[in-house]
Amino acid sequence: MAGAQEGDDRTTHPAPDQGPLDADARVARGEDAPSARVPLSTERIVDAAVEFIDDSGLPGLSMRRLGALLGVEAMSLYRYVPGREQLLDAVVERIVDQMEADPDVLETPEHGWQDYLQRLAHGIRRVALTHPKAFPLVASRPAEAPWLRPPLRSLRWVEAFLEGLAREGFSDNAAVEAYRAFTSFLLGHLLLEVAALGADLGPLDVVEEDADNSLAFYPNIRRLSGQLHEDHSATEFEDSLENLLQRLTLIRTES
Repeated sequence: MAGAQEGDDRTTHPAPDQGPLDADARVARGEDAPSARVPLSTERIVDAAVEFIDDSGLPGLSMRRLGALLGVEAMSLYRYVPGREQLLDAVVERIVDQMEADPDVLETPEHGWQDYLQRLAHGIRRVALTHPKAFPLVASRPAEAPWLRPPLRSLRWVEAFLEGLAREGFSDNAAVEAYRAFTSFLLGHLLLEVAALGADLGPLDVVEEDADNSLAFYPNIRRLSGQLHEDHSATEFEDSLENLLQRLTLIRTES
Protein backbone atom coordinates (compact mmCIF):
# COMPACT_ATOMS: atom_id res chain seq x y z
CA MET A 1 0.00 0.00 0.00
CA ALA A 2 2.87 2.35 0.84
CA GLY A 3 4.37 1.82 -2.60
CA ALA A 4 1.01 2.48 -4.29
CA GLN A 5 0.43 5.60 -2.21
CA GLU A 6 3.84 6.97 -3.18
CA GLY A 7 2.99 6.25 -6.81
CA ASP A 8 -0.31 8.10 -6.43
CA ASP A 9 1.52 11.10 -4.93
CA ARG A 10 3.82 11.22 -7.92
CA THR A 11 0.92 11.24 -10.37
CA THR A 12 -1.15 13.87 -8.56
CA HIS A 13 1.80 16.23 -7.91
CA PRO A 14 3.72 16.54 -11.21
CA ALA A 15 7.29 17.77 -11.30
CA PRO A 16 7.55 21.52 -11.77
CA ASP A 17 9.72 21.36 -14.90
CA GLN A 18 7.75 19.08 -17.19
CA GLY A 19 7.02 21.91 -19.62
CA PRO A 20 3.78 23.38 -20.98
CA LEU A 21 1.65 20.58 -19.52
CA ASP A 22 2.64 21.86 -16.08
CA ALA A 23 1.16 25.35 -16.50
CA ASP A 24 -1.91 24.54 -14.39
CA ALA A 25 0.23 23.00 -11.67
CA ARG A 26 2.28 26.17 -11.47
CA VAL A 27 -0.87 28.25 -11.12
CA ALA A 28 -1.94 25.91 -8.31
CA ARG A 29 1.35 26.69 -6.55
CA GLY A 30 0.56 30.41 -6.67
CA GLU A 31 2.27 31.53 -9.89
CA ASP A 32 0.57 33.71 -12.50
CA ALA A 33 -1.33 32.05 -15.30
CA PRO A 34 0.43 32.28 -18.69
CA SER A 35 -2.19 34.75 -19.91
CA ALA A 36 -1.39 37.08 -16.98
CA ARG A 37 2.35 37.26 -17.61
CA VAL A 38 3.83 40.37 -19.19
CA PRO A 39 4.41 39.73 -22.90
CA LEU A 40 7.86 40.23 -24.36
CA SER A 41 8.46 43.46 -26.29
CA THR A 42 11.36 45.58 -27.51
CA GLU A 43 10.65 48.18 -24.83
CA ARG A 44 10.64 45.57 -22.07
CA ILE A 45 13.91 44.06 -23.35
CA VAL A 46 15.65 47.45 -23.46
CA ASP A 47 14.38 48.32 -19.97
CA ALA A 48 15.73 45.01 -18.70
CA ALA A 49 19.10 45.67 -20.36
CA VAL A 50 19.36 49.07 -18.66
CA GLU A 51 18.44 47.46 -15.34
CA PHE A 52 21.05 44.73 -15.83
CA ILE A 53 23.82 47.23 -16.63
CA ASP A 54 22.84 49.42 -13.66
CA ASP A 55 23.08 46.43 -11.33
CA SER A 56 25.88 44.30 -12.79
CA GLY A 57 27.82 46.49 -15.20
CA LEU A 58 28.22 46.45 -18.95
CA PRO A 59 30.86 43.70 -19.38
CA GLY A 60 28.54 40.98 -18.05
CA LEU A 61 25.64 41.77 -20.36
CA SER A 62 24.80 39.01 -22.82
CA MET A 63 21.65 37.94 -24.61
CA ARG A 64 21.64 34.72 -22.58
CA ARG A 65 21.83 36.52 -19.23
CA LEU A 66 19.26 39.07 -20.35
CA GLY A 67 16.94 36.26 -21.38
CA ALA A 68 17.36 34.65 -17.97
CA LEU A 69 16.45 37.97 -16.32
CA LEU A 70 13.28 38.10 -18.41
CA GLY A 71 12.49 34.40 -17.89
CA VAL A 72 12.84 33.45 -21.56
CA GLU A 73 15.37 31.73 -23.80
CA ALA A 74 17.94 34.01 -25.42
CA MET A 75 16.62 33.07 -28.88
CA SER A 76 13.29 34.67 -28.01
CA LEU A 77 14.99 38.07 -27.74
CA TYR A 78 16.17 38.02 -31.35
CA ARG A 79 12.59 38.37 -32.56
CA TYR A 80 12.68 41.93 -31.17
CA VAL A 81 16.38 42.88 -31.12
CA PRO A 82 18.69 41.64 -33.94
CA GLY A 83 21.74 41.34 -31.68
CA ARG A 84 23.78 42.72 -28.80
CA GLU A 85 25.12 45.67 -30.78
CA GLN A 86 21.62 46.84 -31.70
CA LEU A 87 20.59 46.31 -28.07
CA LEU A 88 23.39 48.62 -26.86
CA ASP A 89 22.31 51.27 -29.37
CA ALA A 90 18.77 51.02 -28.02
CA VAL A 91 20.09 51.38 -24.45
CA VAL A 92 21.84 54.63 -25.43
CA GLU A 93 18.66 55.95 -27.04
CA ARG A 94 16.69 55.11 -23.90
CA ILE A 95 19.21 56.91 -21.67
CA VAL A 96 19.40 60.01 -23.87
CA ASP A 97 15.61 60.14 -24.22
CA GLN A 98 15.28 60.34 -20.44
CA MET A 99 16.31 63.98 -20.70
CA GLU A 100 12.94 64.65 -22.33
CA ALA A 101 11.18 63.45 -19.19
CA ASP A 102 13.19 65.84 -17.00
CA PRO A 103 10.90 68.78 -16.22
CA ASP A 104 13.87 71.12 -15.70
CA VAL A 105 15.36 70.55 -19.17
CA LEU A 106 14.06 72.95 -21.82
CA GLU A 107 14.04 72.18 -25.53
CA THR A 108 14.45 75.90 -26.35
CA PRO A 109 15.65 78.84 -24.24
CA GLU A 110 12.89 80.52 -22.25
CA HIS A 111 14.89 82.55 -19.72
CA GLY A 112 18.09 83.25 -21.65
CA TRP A 113 20.77 81.01 -23.11
CA GLN A 114 22.72 80.69 -19.85
CA ASP A 115 19.67 79.29 -18.07
CA TYR A 116 19.04 76.97 -21.03
CA LEU A 117 22.58 75.54 -20.97
CA GLN A 118 22.62 75.21 -17.19
CA ARG A 119 19.37 73.23 -17.26
CA LEU A 120 20.62 71.03 -20.08
CA ALA A 121 23.96 70.37 -18.37
CA HIS A 122 22.33 69.41 -15.09
CA GLY A 123 19.77 67.23 -16.88
CA ILE A 124 22.53 65.27 -18.61
CA ARG A 125 24.43 64.96 -15.33
CA ARG A 126 21.32 63.58 -13.59
CA VAL A 127 21.00 60.94 -16.32
CA ALA A 128 24.69 60.05 -15.92
CA LEU A 129 24.35 59.71 -12.14
CA THR A 130 21.17 57.63 -12.52
CA HIS A 131 22.91 55.21 -14.90
CA PRO A 132 26.66 55.58 -14.19
CA LYS A 133 27.58 52.11 -15.44
CA ALA A 134 25.67 52.61 -18.70
CA PHE A 135 26.70 56.21 -19.35
CA PRO A 136 30.04 55.31 -21.03
CA LEU A 137 27.95 53.80 -23.84
CA VAL A 138 26.77 57.32 -24.64
CA ALA A 139 30.39 58.20 -25.41
CA SER A 140 31.40 55.02 -27.21
CA ARG A 141 28.44 54.01 -29.39
CA PRO A 142 28.32 55.38 -32.96
CA ALA A 143 26.14 58.47 -33.21
CA GLU A 144 23.55 59.26 -35.90
CA ALA A 145 26.22 61.21 -37.79
CA PRO A 146 30.02 60.90 -37.45
CA TRP A 147 30.46 64.59 -36.61
CA LEU A 148 28.01 64.53 -33.69
CA ARG A 149 29.67 64.71 -30.29
CA PRO A 150 28.43 62.93 -27.18
CA PRO A 151 26.62 63.38 -24.91
CA LEU A 152 24.51 65.60 -27.23
CA ARG A 153 24.54 62.95 -29.92
CA SER A 154 21.08 62.94 -31.48
CA LEU A 155 20.27 65.07 -34.51
CA ARG A 156 17.11 66.38 -32.87
CA TRP A 157 18.89 67.58 -29.72
CA VAL A 158 21.76 69.20 -31.65
CA GLU A 159 19.30 70.95 -33.96
CA ALA A 160 17.43 72.32 -30.93
CA PHE A 161 20.74 73.39 -29.35
CA LEU A 162 21.93 75.30 -32.42
CA GLU A 163 18.52 76.84 -33.08
CA GLY A 164 18.20 77.93 -29.46
CA LEU A 165 21.58 79.67 -29.43
CA ALA A 166 20.89 81.30 -32.79
CA ARG A 167 17.73 82.84 -31.34
CA GLU A 168 19.80 84.14 -28.44
CA GLY A 169 22.16 86.08 -30.71
CA PHE A 170 24.90 83.52 -31.43
CA SER A 171 26.38 83.61 -34.92
CA ASP A 172 26.75 80.30 -36.77
CA ASN A 173 30.44 80.06 -35.87
CA ALA A 174 29.78 80.95 -32.23
CA ALA A 175 26.96 78.38 -31.96
CA VAL A 176 29.18 75.62 -33.36
CA GLU A 177 32.04 76.59 -31.04
CA ALA A 178 29.61 76.61 -28.11
CA TYR A 179 28.42 73.12 -29.08
CA ARG A 180 31.97 71.80 -29.16
CA ALA A 181 32.97 73.43 -25.88
CA PHE A 182 29.76 72.40 -24.12
CA THR A 183 29.99 68.74 -25.16
CA SER A 184 33.72 68.52 -24.37
CA PHE A 185 33.13 69.91 -20.89
CA LEU A 186 30.22 67.56 -20.17
CA LEU A 187 31.82 64.42 -21.53
CA GLY A 188 35.16 64.92 -19.80
CA HIS A 189 33.66 65.75 -16.42
CA LEU A 190 30.91 63.12 -16.43
CA LEU A 191 33.11 60.23 -17.57
CA LEU A 192 35.45 60.94 -14.66
CA GLU A 193 32.49 61.14 -12.29
CA VAL A 194 30.84 57.88 -13.38
CA ALA A 195 34.21 56.11 -13.28
CA ALA A 196 34.37 56.96 -9.60
CA LEU A 197 30.93 55.35 -9.26
CA GLY A 198 32.03 52.04 -10.73
CA ALA A 199 31.62 52.55 -14.48
CA ASP A 200 33.86 50.42 -16.69
CA LEU A 201 35.90 52.70 -18.95
CA GLY A 202 37.97 49.93 -20.49
CA PRO A 203 41.72 50.66 -20.65
CA LEU A 204 41.25 53.83 -18.57
CA ASP A 205 39.85 51.86 -15.65
CA VAL A 206 43.17 50.57 -14.28
CA VAL A 207 43.58 52.36 -10.93
CA GLU A 208 44.18 50.01 -8.03
CA GLU A 209 42.61 50.78 -4.65
CA ASP A 210 45.54 49.40 -2.66
CA ALA A 211 48.39 51.55 -3.89
CA ASP A 212 50.37 51.97 -0.64
CA ASN A 213 53.48 50.25 -1.98
CA SER A 214 53.47 52.21 -5.25
CA LEU A 215 53.27 55.50 -3.31
CA ALA A 216 56.49 54.84 -1.43
CA PHE A 217 58.47 57.01 -3.86
CA TYR A 218 55.80 59.72 -4.17
CA PRO A 219 55.78 61.51 -0.82
CA ASN A 220 53.60 64.44 -1.92
CA ILE A 221 50.88 62.15 -3.25
CA ARG A 222 51.09 60.05 -0.09
CA ARG A 223 50.91 63.15 2.11
CA LEU A 224 47.93 64.58 0.24
CA SER A 225 46.15 61.28 -0.41
CA GLY A 226 43.35 62.18 2.00
CA GLN A 227 42.52 65.37 0.12
CA LEU A 228 42.93 63.64 -3.24
CA HIS A 229 40.30 61.06 -2.22
CA GLU A 230 37.73 63.70 -1.28
CA ASP A 231 34.73 63.94 -3.59
CA HIS A 232 33.95 67.49 -4.72
CA SER A 233 32.26 66.48 -7.99
CA ALA A 234 29.18 68.68 -7.56
CA THR A 235 31.20 71.80 -6.72
CA GLU A 236 33.68 71.16 -9.51
CA PHE A 237 30.83 70.69 -11.98
CA GLU A 238 29.24 74.00 -10.96
CA ASP A 239 32.54 75.90 -11.09
CA SER A 240 33.51 74.46 -14.46
CA LEU A 241 30.06 75.13 -15.90
CA GLU A 242 30.19 78.74 -14.69
CA ASN A 243 33.62 79.20 -16.27
CA LEU A 244 32.31 77.71 -19.52
CA LEU A 245 29.34 80.08 -19.60
CA GLN A 246 31.68 83.06 -19.08
CA ARG A 247 33.81 81.85 -21.98
CA LEU A 248 30.73 81.44 -24.20
CA THR A 249 29.61 84.96 -23.30
CA LEU A 250 32.89 86.29 -24.72
CA ILE A 251 32.51 84.11 -27.84
CA ARG A 252 28.97 85.39 -28.40
CA THR A 253 30.02 89.02 -27.90
CA GLU A 254 33.08 88.81 -30.16
CA SER A 255 31.12 87.12 -32.92
